[in-house]
Amino acid sequence: MDKIILTGISVFGHHGCSEEEQQHGQNFKVDLELNLDLSLSGKSDMLSETVDYSQVLEDVEKIVGGTPRKLIETVAEEIASTLLKKYSLIDSLKVVLHKPDAPLSINYADAAVEIFRSRK
Repeated sequence: MDKIILTGISVFGHHGCSEEEQQHGQNFKVDLELNLDLSLSGKSDMLSETVDYSQVLEDVEKIVGGTPRKLIETVAEEIASTLLKKYSLIDSLKVVLHKPDAPLSINYADAAVEIFRSRK
């Protein structure tokens, strides 16, 4: 399957279980793999034959920067369901949502969730 891959999408959001996270917010990073047939757009050179990833980036920014959620699992699920609903050419997708700056007392590099969703 062909893919459009978008990595390191950085958005400030207010997701987390603690009041501090909900009030002060933090940076989140999103990686996406959009699985779709790119043969038509590869031959035609027409944006209308593919998914406009500038629009996908705007959608992700609205979701991550939007309504605060307690769990990053919920945010990842909203990204996946929104993109599948909006872009009929996407057969399936993988969303990795990173939360590298959670206010924890233990030093760590990153916390992330990864989900895969398909139309089937």
